Amino acid sequence: MELIGERWALLIVRELLLGGRRFSELRAGLPGISANILTQRLEGLEASGILRRRTLPSPANAQVYELTSWGKKLEEPIFSLSRWAAGSPAHDVTLGLSNTALMLSLRTMIDRDAARGFPAELGFRVGGEPFRAQVIDGRLEIERADPKGAELLFEGEPTALAPTFYGRDPLEESQRLGRVRFTGDPALGQRFVDLFHLPKFEND
Repeated sequence: MELIGERWALLIVRELLLGGRRFSELRAGLPGISANILTQRLEGLEASGILRRRTLPSPANAQVYELTSWGKKLEEPIFSLSRWAAGSPAHDVTLGLSNTALMLSLRTMIDRDAARGFPAELGFRVGGEPFRAQVIDGRLEIERADPKGAELLFEGEPTALAPTFYGRDPLEESQRLGRVRFTGDPALGQRFVDLFHLPKFEND
């Protein structure tokens, strides 16, 4: 907790789990954080060895923040906390979340046993941001990349896509309601959506 217990620290790490981000991109993914607080948290995480700054080569010449190899090992603790929090009776899949948070949610909550052998190349445009994914040994591997050519393509805002994957309505109904734009084999798309379930609340 000395290293990552400050408010916003783990959320910053979450935003970096799929690759480096510019300062402006981090702010966009974390509504409510001020520029000063974000600067302080980045400096603290850098001083702790959890992330580093890097300047992109020309012509971009932009500074990005990325996790160190040690920082990337926070993935499993974050995923464990996410699975735990998803079982809360107050959990609401319609609340706002970032594009990265939605994609990491899918990576966290996929039924790995049922997903083994899922055959399709997957594409997403979440809030306009492109992602590409595939299932490898039951694990959803995701990268920020152009989804062009993917066999299944899901497009929409994160607040609309989350209920599509975690709600009760079939994919076809989500399309009809305008929550998601889907391209590909409908049966295979529904099979993919069915791989995601929220844990039941337990209060023994």
